[in-house]
Amino acid sequence: MTSANLPTLVVLAGGLGTRFGGNKQIAELPNIGKTIMELSIADAYSAGVRHVVLVINDLVRSTIESVILPRLPSELKVELVEQSIERVPERFKDIAAKRSKPWGTGHALLCARSNVTGNAIVITADDYYGPSAYRQLVSHFCNKDHNTSEMAIVAYPLTQTMSELGGVNRGICALSENYLTQVHEYINIRRVDDGYKGYFNNQDIPVASNSLVSMTCWGVTQQLFDNLEVLFDHFLECHDSDVKKEYYLPDCIQHMINFDQAAVRVFEARDRWFGVTYKEEIDSVAGKIYELRHG
Repeated sequence: MTSANLPTLVVLAGGLGTRFGGNKQIAELPNIGKTIMELSIADAYSAGVRHVVLVINDLVRSTIESVILPRLPSELKVELVEQSIERVPERFKDIAAKRSKPWGTGHALLCARSNVTGNAIVITADDYYGPSAYRQLVSHFCNKDHNTSEMAIVAYPLTQTMSELGGVNRGICALSENYLTQVHEYINIRRVDDGYKGYFNNQDIPVASNSLVSMTCWGVTQQLFDNLEVLFDHFLECHDSDVKKEYYLPDCIQHMINFDQAAVRVFEARDRWFGVTYKEEIDSVAGKIYELRHG
C-alpha cells in the first residue's frame, strides 16, 4: 500500500444544521472533547489515509482553522473547500441569487473535485461510522485482488441506525451478489409491533428488519466526478424555477448504476453507526461512542 493509491477522505461538512439548531459539524461531544468529524478523521488516519478535504460553509471556517485543525495529526494534508450557493455555472447565477440553502450533497462533493486526484472515501461530518468502515474502503481501493475501478459503499443494518426519538428516513439498499442495484428512500421508518414500517411511494409498507441502509459512506472514483458535473447542469436546467430542491449524491450514483457506468460493491458495516440530528441526542450519542472507543 502506497500513498499514491490511498484514497482521499472527503468530509461533507457544509450543511446548516437546521434541525440541530446550529453548526453541528463543530459541536464537541461531551466527555470526549472532540467533534464527530475529528473522530472520523482519526479513524481514517489509522486506516492509512493521509489526505483530507473538508467541504465546509463559511460560518465554520474560523472555528475549524483555529480549534480543529491544530488537533489533527501533523502528517495529514488537510484542505478546506467552501460549498457556497454561488458555485454554479455562470448561466445559472440568477437561480443561485434566489436560493438560501446549500444545493445538497452532490454539489458539496462536486466542490471538492479539483482537490481530489484519485479515489475518495466520502462521508458526512455528523455521522460516526466506526474504524472498520475506513479499513474496508482503503482495502477495497488498495487490494489488487479487488477491481479497484469499482466504487463501493459501507452499508449499515437498519436496526442499528434507528433513533430513540422517533421515525427516521433511510436509503434502503437493494443488492445483487454483493453489488448495489438501487437505493430506495423510505420516509419515517419506525418500530411497529411486528417489526418496522416506512413510507415508500406514498404507501406505508413493511421494511425488512435485516435491510442494509446507506448512511453516506461511499468509496468513489474519478468517473463519479465527471458525472456529478454533467448531471448538476442537467439538474439546474430541469429545476430552474425550483430554488429549494437539492442535488443529492445518491441520485448521481444511481444514474451511473442504471446506465452501466459504475459497479458499486457493498460492504456490510462491522461497527455501529451513530448520528446526531437533534441537540437532545448529543449526550446519549457521546456516551455510546465513548464506551465503544474506550470500553
